[in-house]
This record gives sequence, structure tokens and C-alpha cells, in this order.
Amino acid sequence: MNEQYAARVELFAENAQRIKKAFPWQNPMVSRLAGLLYTAENKSADEDAIRASQELIKENTGMFSSFRGNSAISIATMLSLSADKEQQLANTLTVYDLLKDVKFRASDYLVVAAYQIAANTTTDQYQRTVERAKMFYDSMKAKHRFLTGHDDYIFSAMLGLSDIDVDSGIDRMEQLYTALKPEFMSGNSVQALTQVLVLGKEAPEASDRVLALRDAFRAEGIRLDKEFTLSSLGVLSLLPSNNKDMVTEVSETFELLRTKKGFGNWSIVKQELLLLSAALVAFKYVEDVQNGIVTSMLSTSITNIVIAQQAALAGAAAAASAAAIASSSN
Repeated sequence: MNEQYAARVELFAENAQRIKKAFPWQNPMVSRLAGLLYTAENKSADEDAIRASQELIKENTGMFSSFRGNSAISIATMLSLSADKEQQLANTLTVYDLLKDVKFRASDYLVVAAYQIAANTTTDQYQRTVERAKMFYDSMKAKHRFLTGHDDYIFSAMLGLSDIDVDSGIDRMEQLYTALKPEFMSGNSVQALTQVLVLGKEAPEASDRVLALRDAFRAEGIRLDKEFTLSSLGVLSLLPSNNKDMVTEVSETFELLRTKKGFGNWSIVKQELLLLSAALVAFKYVEDVQNGIVTSMLSTSITNIVIAQQAALAGAAAAASAAAIASSSN
């Protein structure tokens, strides 16, 4: 691991701890995500800027708004990194209403989807992008009724932002799903994986690359092919590196983070730490190579994967906690 990258991993650990200290009542997952967002910009976390953005959200939304839910600190963090947070929030609220107008349902995922559309296209393209997002979502729902839900909103927005034709994009996702589903247990995660691969405008051998990289990680005792990290495996498969180097970099990042405060075995589960380690490695490659398959859209996809997967992890943790409480009461 070179010194520059090691310093970035150190910056991430410091940012996560700084934000955790500033917002002690928040789930630690939220602090780690906020720390990652600042690290992606090579910046030290600015707690005051995040707090100011949080207050801005409160001033412009109702008490029961999804903008005040689990995604609040994530959105506040992204706003704090924006050049004009007031306008960015206003644009996000506009897009959010447009998304609800086409029958997307209010949720934390929809807040993030609205932010990404507002941040990545012009106001005159909002309506078109929202309509494309809905077409992608409805088409996915038609193919996989029980797999497609709120957690697909973010990538529906990303697909809507892209220049991918809806019909051909959905057909390609279905081809990838058919090829990859027998290899993995979770159908929902495989659907997320296909979204990543289509967004990355992958080559025809995408399935083979994913499976080869999975096997390379498995050979080193690393499981990126589980439910909460499978889409990250898809991102890594799109990056311009050989499998051996990719496995080494993710492994070294994981081991270095384990030595940092707040990242020990008692502080963070292995799957989340692998998710964050893969994201840090992916951001490194996005910076190093700014052409071909590695685009700004892929960079945004990395952020969205972490947001979506952390939300899923948090939900799973809450469900496990509730089950434990119910069991003990009985």
C-alpha cells in the first residue's frame, strides 16, 4: 500500500470518528458513511457544515418528512459538500415532489434518489429523468415483482440519469440476472448487481469477470459475494486492475482499518467493513483513471451502493435486535 493511499485510509478513519463524536446519538453506520463522503473529496470532515445543513433541512421540511429520517445525516453531509447548499436542497425537494407525482413512494431511498437527480442534471431535464427512472423501475417490477422495491429507487434514478435505452437496458439486466442468479443466494442482491453492471456499460464478458473476481476473493478467505456486498463486487469487476491486485488492495485496506479506533471487531461487522474497504479502493481507481468504463457516474454509483447497502444493513440489525427482544420477553 503506497503512502498516499494509506494516508487516505487514515483520513477516512479520522473523519468517521470526528463525525461520530459530533453526532453521538446517530447510528455509527451513519457516521462512517458521512466520513466516507468527505474522504471521497479528500477533505477533513466539517462537523459545523454538516450541522448547518441539517438545520437547513429542518427549516425546509416537515417534522414527519422522509428528509428527517435515517438518510438525514447522509443528505446533510452531501449538502455540506455542495457549493450552494440552499439551492441544492431546493432542487432536491423539487425532484422529490416530481418523483412522488409519478407514484414513487416516500422513503429514505427516494430522498437519496432525488438528491442524485438534482445534483447530476439540469433543471430542464428533471421531468425527463424522473420519467425515465419510473420506466426503469416499472420495467424491473414487471420482471421481478417481489424483488423490486424501495431499495431499487436509487439505482432507478441513476439509470434514469444515464443515456441507456430503457428497453435495451432492462433486457441486458435480465440477461445478466439469468446468468448470475444460479451463482448467488440472494435474488435481490443479484438484481442490484445487474444494475451496477449495466450502469458501468460493461463488456459482454461481465458475468465472467464478476465470477472470476469472486473466486479470487474467496481464495483469500474474503467473501464479497454475500448479500450486502455483492453490488460492490460488481463495481470492482468494472475497474481496470487485475484480480490479484484488487484482492490485495481490498484486503490491505480492511486490515489497516481494523487497527483504527471505531473499526474493531466490537465496533463494526465484517460485511460493512468490507463494503467500506471496497468503496475506498474503488474511489482510488476512479481518481486514477478518468476514462473508459470508469466515469463520474460510476463514482456516484459507489456512493449510492454504500448508502443503499448501509440502509439494508441497518434494517437487518434492527430486525435482529427486535427478534432478540421478543425472544427474551417470551
